[in-house]
Amino acid sequence: MNKILRPLLFACFLVTHSPSLLAQVKPIFENGEAQILPELKDSSNWIRHDLWVETEFDTDGDGKLDRMHVDVTRPRQTETEGLKLPVIYASSPYYAGTAGNAPGLFWDVRHELGATAPPRTHVEVQRRGKRPIISNDEIMAWVPRGYIVVHSSSPGTGFSQGSPTVGGENESLAPKAVIEWLTGKENGYTTPDGNEKVMAFWSTGKVGMTGTSYNGTLPLAAATTGVKGLEAIIPIAPNTSYYHYYRSNGLVRSPGGYLGEDIDVLYDFIHSGDESKRPYNNKTVRDTEMAQGMDRATGDYNDFWAGRDYLNQMGPMKAALLMSHGFNDWNVMPEHSYRIYNAARAKGLPSMIYYHQNGHGGPPPFSMMNRWFTRYLHGVENGVEKEPKAWIVREQDERSNPTAYADFPNPEASNVSFYLKPGAPAVGSLALEKVTSNERETLVDNYSFPGSVLAQAEYSEHRLLYLSPVLKEALHISGIPRITVKLASTKPAANLSVWLVSLPWTEGRNSKITDNIITRGWADPQNHASIRESEPLLPGKFYEVSFDLQPDDQIIPAGQQIGLMIFSSDKEFTILPKPGTELTINLDGTVLTLPIVGGKNGLEKAVK
Repeated sequence: MNKILRPLLFACFLVTHSPSLLAQVKPIFENGEAQILPELKDSSNWIRHDLWVETEFDTDGDGKLDRMHVDVTRPRQTETEGLKLPVIYASSPYYAGTAGNAPGLFWDVRHELGATAPPRTHVEVQRRGKRPIISNDEIMAWVPRGYIVVHSSSPGTGFSQGSPTVGGENESLAPKAVIEWLTGKENGYTTPDGNEKVMAFWSTGKVGMTGTSYNGTLPLAAATTGVKGLEAIIPIAPNTSYYHYYRSNGLVRSPGGYLGEDIDVLYDFIHSGDESKRPYNNKTVRDTEMAQGMDRATGDYNDFWAGRDYLNQMGPMKAALLMSHGFNDWNVMPEHSYRIYNAARAKGLPSMIYYHQNGHGGPPPFSMMNRWFTRYLHGVENGVEKEPKAWIVREQDERSNPTAYADFPNPEASNVSFYLKPGAPAVGSLALEKVTSNERETLVDNYSFPGSVLAQAEYSEHRLLYLSPVLKEALHISGIPRITVKLASTKPAANLSVWLVSLPWTEGRNSKITDNIITRGWADPQNHASIRESEPLLPGKFYEVSFDLQPDDQIIPAGQQIGLMIFSSDKEFTILPKPGTELTINLDGTVLTLPIVGGKNGLEKAVK
């Protein structure tokens, strides 16, 4: 053979047979966003497989390290062309099914405060799903744009080993182990109990996580471990503290829409793992750790709850944070996102927050998510870290069209104090000037009347209501309202509920979620001195109770009045004791603080 031709033929062989020398598909970016690639669009050309990743814990008591069930969806080019891509990773306890709304699953809330509720019903989850697919979430959005999508079932759910702990340490360490596998650790296996290993040779080692609700909590849980490779997270309506989810300022308070739910209920709801391990898990976690720690009798904060508060664990966190939440989410309330965003911002982490005006769930606009992952997973300098920190959907706008602000709370907002003038059982007023009068007004607890009915009533002995002047111009509230109530109770225990409302109340086809309730808050007067230690109230003695209401950014339109409503048991959220407890409010010792854009001048302009 010709001495010149032989090297040429060998070179051709290398080009046609070596993946590293083939013309690879590469991600394409326009305007700072990853674009859909025609070569990656066809799902029939995707590779889908599953495996198990070994963790560093054993929570099901079998003496072996728990392994998490993981699925992978990746372009075929990762196998045929040596293509390496970053990973979008989602984890959940829900993928393999839940208990549903089984009769008796929730706690009975109709009993006296501090009393032991009747036992509830424990249910068994029927596991669903077939290997190798755990979930189809995220794949259509991200795989065509040059990402690999990975899912895992949380400990004790689906085919993942271990036990659910609902915010326990293993729920942080499980996604950490998966991310370690995605960054090169040899802890992946083809079976739940075998020794044949699987490597993530197709991963660049750059991982982003996202998800909604519980699935949004787990990205934060993983990030608090500081695991290498987790570059960015986009939690959507995440539960960031199980105390804040099931309690408010010492008060046992259910999440909206789930009256009687508590942490042990959620445990039963998600426990879809190996049936043979459930008795051990139930005894160890639900019937011991949770039963001894959750304390439905007092609602006090304790070490059990502190260990399930991700704000306490943020020290090692390095991931860039894009947070998303709805201001009218009364399930996972908006404080959950703000407290983490605020801490991440203080740590100097790349941080951005998106708020819409609706309820539970709701991601940021896809372009915003795309830019976030493009910047931190692909390393494209698209300037996202230099953009405004807060994006808020205004009341009349679509979620896809948020308004940019320098930050949240609005830097132009400052606190304005409002004082109470009497008017019960009709309506009192909110005043800017404090007048010492030693006035007292009394309400009678009766959960039969929902808050929406009390707010609309012209007269009621079951609430106290104080109104601002009618707004002549729109008023912008941005931040965290706070209230101090000086009260006395006729009983040793009482619920305290506060709603900030916009009146007149509107209902009907044309009403919006922002029309009536501005924000809300709840507290246990027994915890007036300490969130960790309650003390029975001495009937007739006055106590000062101070607490934050839920964060909000809302523009109240002209023609409305801002109303402060104080009442006791909240039919939608609290324990419901027998009616009759009286709360007497000392008006001189009660003050509402609202963060208003423009401060006192902004308010005066709006009402004059």
